[in-house]
Amino acid sequence: MDIRHLGHTAYAPTYAAMQAFTDERCLPGASDVRDQLWICEHPPVYTQGLAGKAEHIFNPADIPVVQTNRGGQVTYHGPGQVMGYPLIDLKRAGYFVKEYVYRIEEAVIRTLLHFGVTGHRVAGAPGIYVRLDDPSGHSPLAQRPQKDKASGAQPDFTGLGKIGALGIKVSRNCTYHGVALNVAMDLEPYSRINPCGYARLQTVDLSTIGVSVAWDDVAHVLGDKLASYLAP
Repeated sequence: MDIRHLGHTAYAPTYAAMQAFTDERCLPGASDVRDQLWICEHPPVYTQGLAGKAEHIFNPADIPVVQTNRGGQVTYHGPGQVMGYPLIDLKRAGYFVKEYVYRIEEAVIRTLLHFGVTGHRVAGAPGIYVRLDDPSGHSPLAQRPQKDKASGAQPDFTGLGKIGALGIKVSRNCTYHGVALNVAMDLEPYSRINPCGYARLQTVDLSTIGVSVAWDDVAHVLGDKLASYLAP
């Protein structure tokens, strides 16, 4: 996998470039195109998924809203957030979408662990969460996914803050869009939306929970973890 650090780049052209790359690699004779991982940071933007509802955006004000073809609802991207866009041929990698999501989440969890933070999964709500009262505590969540519990219940975010969000698209076995990990942001724009479609879901970053670290450091660790956990 080629890891490309794009730096600070506007969302719309990055989105268009992901689509173009994916379309081109599906052309006859292009099956050997090497997978890529793009790491970057965006100016302020709200992105709406295919299932997105307008009522989940209260007051965008001067922040643009971009309609996308990824899964999920509305989220916010902005300075101080690391974006990871894996452009992978899942058929060649040898795993399916459910495992792909799990591997991305695991890469985020391992990135957080590198900086002394424990990331958690919540049943029914893709993404990574932290305990607000004990960000480094290792005890398992009651809300964690469990095989012996029925699915379909409303996710329980009690005591948690969301620090990593996922939104993916798979076209002809090839992935684009990806994952966002919050490092040191202005979190106010999240108060203007229901993040990922959930009212009163608190969004946090590493800075909020007391971890002072450079964006570049997190970007490089996340890039390495994604490349490792998404390998065939």
